[in-house]
Amino acid sequence: MAEDSLPIDPLADLHADPLSEGLISMPLFEVETNSHIIITWAEDEKAARSVVADAYPYDEIARLTKRPRDTWVISKGVLGLTSPDLSPCAVARECLSRSSGDKVNAIRLYRMETGSDLEHARKAIESNMVMGW
Repeated sequence: MAEDSLPIDPLADLHADPLSEGLISMPLFEVETNSHIIITWAEDEKAARSVVADAYPYDEIARLTKRPRDTWVISKGVLGLTSPDLSPCAVARECLSRSSGDKVNAIRLYRMETGSDLEHARKAIESNMVMGW
């Protein structure tokens, strides 16, 4: 088969990762607002601010940091996820299911199931509601 008649992979572009292949070089920014923590790729600080302004026009930027690497890591310990036997998302989703989506009832069920305090239970339930329970 001649080189010019090789089959073309129509999904080749979907498999390509231009960032890891060195075709794109953009820094990673961490932007903290009064309501969110946003991790975004941007050309520069001005572009990172623009991302926030477009997505959350009413948020005020409290802190903007250019990350030293191209990776973002969130420690499970910082989030209180230290027990290997307990999946907070699975428990929260089960509580939401049992409560038919009633947030207050789901929080109560989550507290009973895990022994969590009110604030931790609220965060677990609300974050799972945001993720599209």
